[in-house]
Amino acid sequence: MTNPFDPRAVLLAPHAQHVVLIHFPIALFLSGVVLDLAARGQRESRMGTAADVNFAGAAITILPAFLTGILAWRFVLDGERIHGLLLLHVIAASATAALVIACWWMRRHKKLRTHGQFALEIAGAILITVTAHLGGFLSGVNS
Repeated sequence: MTNPFDPRAVLLAPHAQHVVLIHFPIALFLSGVVLDLAARGQRESRMGTAADVNFAGAAITILPAFLTGILAWRFVLDGERIHGLLLLHVIAASATAALVIACWWMRRHKKLRTHGQFALEIAGAILITVTAHLGGFLSGVNS
């Protein structure tokens, strides 16, 4: 049995980095959506500022999570052809990454804010949830 406190077992375990890193953009983005909803109707609020910070954190952390997912496919699955559930997960993850970055970009550039921004955030929240659900099946958590 592997020692759970062995740094090599933690850092070099196949697929482990993606499974750990993915929780950060999920939590930050969903928290940002909730905080943005709470800040609706207020011009300048602390909740709106907190939502901005969460969206920025989600945009920053989604890149390493996405890259470690690609590396997990490449090294753990030996780069085999993507099909089935893995294909759906990769497509959903790509769309999710684009939506998370787009939501952050719109919040960063206040002139680009539109009435459809919250709809885009809700679409991102739904898509990130679907992506996480598919990832749970791939990792064996939801099986």
